[in-house]
Amino acid sequence: MIGIAIGVAVLAIWCGLLAANGGFWLARERDTAPLPAPDPWPEVVAVVPARDEADVIAHAIGSLAAQDYPGPFRIVLVDDGSSDDTAERARSAGGARLTVCTGAPLAPGWTGKLWAVCQGVTAAGAPRYLWLTDADIVHAPDTLRSLVARAELNGLALVSLMAKLRCATLAERTLVPAFVFFFQMLYPFGRVNRPGRTAAAAGGCMLARRDALERAGGIAAIRDALIDDCALGAMLKRQGPIWLGLTNRSRSIRAYEDWGSIADMIARSAYAQLGYNPLALLGTLLGLALVYAAPPLLALFGHGLAQGLGLAAWLLMAISFQPMLHFYHRSPLWGAALPLIAAFYAGCTFLSALRHWQGRGGMWKGRVQAAAGR
Repeated sequence: MIGIAIGVAVLAIWCGLLAANGGFWLARERDTAPLPAPDPWPEVVAVVPARDEADVIAHAIGSLAAQDYPGPFRIVLVDDGSSDDTAERARSAGGARLTVCTGAPLAPGWTGKLWAVCQGVTAAGAPRYLWLTDADIVHAPDTLRSLVARAELNGLALVSLMAKLRCATLAERTLVPAFVFFFQMLYPFGRVNRPGRTAAAAGGCMLARRDALERAGGIAAIRDALIDDCALGAMLKRQGPIWLGLTNRSRSIRAYEDWGSIADMIARSAYAQLGYNPLALLGTLLGLALVYAAPPLLALFGHGLAQGLGLAAWLLMAISFQPMLHFYHRSPLWGAALPLIAAFYAGCTFLSALRHWQGRGGMWKGRVQAAAGR
């Protein structure tokens, strides 16, 4: 009877997720639709924070300098205390459009990235839009044109693209599609893009209205946010509509060569997502066990109705993963492996909490960034 009860519960959960969670799994919010050109094209300044990014910065800045944007466009790179030749490589790739600013020492109460972004926003002056992007993201030449056209057409305070992550090594091919899948489960893009409380953004590519950002209090209003993109999305949605979608135009070139590097990436912010709350951590781990582990365990080791219910839930789970697997050009058979992938993410979530308790939360480029005392 216990097996049947668990089977009914997990099947109901997966039916509810597929039918009533904003269609998160369909991966249909994309930047592929043609958009009318605004007249005139407004001024944009790209702001790029960079710290020890010599291996990727030339490609990222070069892609910005190559934008075919018809309006005024400049690039501001903030060199955030790099110990390598990040600034020099950026200058060689950026041309006349690029200004390199040397970042000031980290101010108390700020995360490193947001402190650098704040300085870049100040240096940008007063354009209509600020294009906040990362040092490891390369953009197709028409990316900015598409972002601005969408923002102008719909009067958006923020347009954000989920940059397509690198998917080359075995670890990346196994875990990266699920990263975006889980993000969409937490923040269904369809709900983000409609009026309501759901808000998010993807930090690799965010086009923000400068006046909306100023009305919201500027970058200082989220200065200690570890998940800064979603914090910015929530802040700007209170100023006007926002839009978030998948894209092939913007791509991350940061390599995660092994399982440990991906674990570090996940663990950097997973506990912050839970508000540094031990009870939320416990509930999340138990919930993941029920939603992802119970279906295959029932399907493989259950009997009768319990086994059938577990198999049905596992099948729905695998089906829900298919659009994201297709987007990343992965085999549909990876859908059956989602329980194992989820177990890896659960372990990284616990690792995130453990590092926070050890005083190493939010570690990035030698900085502990998670707020202390939470």
